[in-house]
Order: sequence, then structure tokens, then C-alpha cells
Amino acid sequence: MKAINRTILKQVIGEFSEAVLIVHLGHNDWPVVLANRAFFEIGGEDCVEQPFADVIEQLLGRDLALEISETLRSRQETSYPITLGSRELLLKLKPLALANEPRANYYAVFFRGGASGAAAAQETQHALLNAKRRIRDLTRDDPVTGLLNEKAFRDVLDHDWAVAAREKTALALVLFTLDDFSAYVDVFGPHAAESCLRRVGQAVRRCLRRASDVVARLEGARLVVLSHAANEDGVHEFAKQISRTVRDLGLHHPRSSSGRFVTVTQQVVTTTPTGSKLSATDFLEQVILADADIEQPAPVYKTC
Repeated sequence: MKAINRTILKQVIGEFSEAVLIVHLGHNDWPVVLANRAFFEIGGEDCVEQPFADVIEQLLGRDLALEISETLRSRQETSYPITLGSRELLLKLKPLALANEPRANYYAVFFRGGASGAAAAQETQHALLNAKRRIRDLTRDDPVTGLLNEKAFRDVLDHDWAVAAREKTALALVLFTLDDFSAYVDVFGPHAAESCLRRVGQAVRRCLRRASDVVARLEGARLVVLSHAANEDGVHEFAKQISRTVRDLGLHHPRSSSGRFVTVTQQVVTTTPTGSKLSATDFLEQVILADADIEQPAPVYKTC
């Protein structure tokens, strides 16, 4: 952000009685670059330069932080009804872009009260924005697990690859394949298989360490996690933790070769995009091919 723009914007939002944040999407952690005094009163003055997802998680919880992160990735305008203490507020997210930018690189985040005659208008606007978000989600979400689908995941990977290349940071992909899943389908049928995939997918999602991490479903019984990781050993431990979490779900699998419950096999690939001859697509194919080298016959299961 240019100094004069930052100075002027800081003065403007400083006059707002509602809490306002400005978030920069051009960095991996989406840091808060500006906040006004009204926000300091609810979120503390140390929020500036902190990852936005961490700020939201501390205020509103991890589930909402994950959902809001998906909104930021899609550069959509939307809003969420929230409760802070005894106050009912509307959290509004609005993308900001300069005239010469092809897509928004900043977000304005407003914490708006429901008082006064504007409440009805805000409620109507919120309903419209929610409808737009649901339409967007129909094209981005896997209908079985509720996670991102493969196309949306590839879009996210392309974007994060470019950011990591610019920031000279590392990325990691972890591919989880449900073990002996075709045998599970044979025993319990496709509806139970969908339920199993959904529960495993949500368990993986709950294990994500940051709101900027992403999990998606690929074709068949495969889930993939994209993590902004600098420590390869830490990524391997993270993958093992998720595998243990899936095992601890206790989903009965009488034909599993790994025991009596549903388990996953994980493959990890890490790289630093800066100076790499790989593309984001090559990176994803690496982890898929690594899995194929050890994989059992592919499950015949397809989503109904």
C-alpha cells in the first residue's frame, strides 16, 4: 500500500464509529494492515500485522474463521450475522481493488450494528449476499463432503502457488486415500459410503492448523490438504495426526486390511515455488502419482 494512500485511509477509517479492518490478500497469511480505534476496543491493538484468520478465530471461533477464509479466497462480497458479547452485529466483507488490478488484493471488514432504521435494509442485504454465496458454493463445493471440489481446489492452488513464489515461502500437499474403500462400498453400499466420506472429510477439516490451510475432495476416495508449511517434518507429523484422528472416528470396516476401522494412507510433497520449474498442476500431480505408486486397485465407487 502506498504511503499516501495508507495515511489517508487510516484517517478515514479512524473517523468511523463502527469497527473496521483492512486486510491484505497479497501475502500468505492475509495480514491485517490497518484497524481503527473502534476495533481496538473489541479486538485489541496487537491485531495489526497479525493473520486475519487468527484475529477472527480469537474473536468468533475456528469454524467461522474457516468459512470466512473461503470467502476471501473467492474475492466475494458477503456478510455474516455474529454475536460479540451481548451485541448482535453484521460482519461485512468487501473486496477492494485498484483500477489497474485484475482482482482484489485487499478486503475491508466492517463490524456493523443492527440498531436504527438501517437494520431492515442490512437484513435484506445480508439475505441477498447469502443467496449469492450459496450459488457460488454450488459450483465450488463437493456435494458429498461439503469440502472444496477438485476444480475449486486447483484454482486455490494456482493462486497460492503464485503468492508463495512471490513471497519465497514453502507449500505442502498432503493426499489422504481411504484404505480399502471399494470393499467398504461392497459391504455397506453407496449411501453409507457417502456418509463415511463426509465424516472423514469433516474430521480432516477440523484438524487444519490455520484457517489459510485448505482441504478438498479429489475423485473417488481421496482428500487433499494444501498447507503453507515451512517445516517438512512438521507437515509429516501433521499428516500422521490427521491419520490418527480418522482412525479414532471408529468407523467400522470389516474388510479393512489395516484393522477393524476406516483408515487413510497419506502422501506428503513439499516444495518452494520460487525458482521451481514446476507449475501448480505439476505439484499436485506429484502427490497423486506418489500415491498411485503404492495404491491398491482404485475403488469403483462414484458419487450418486
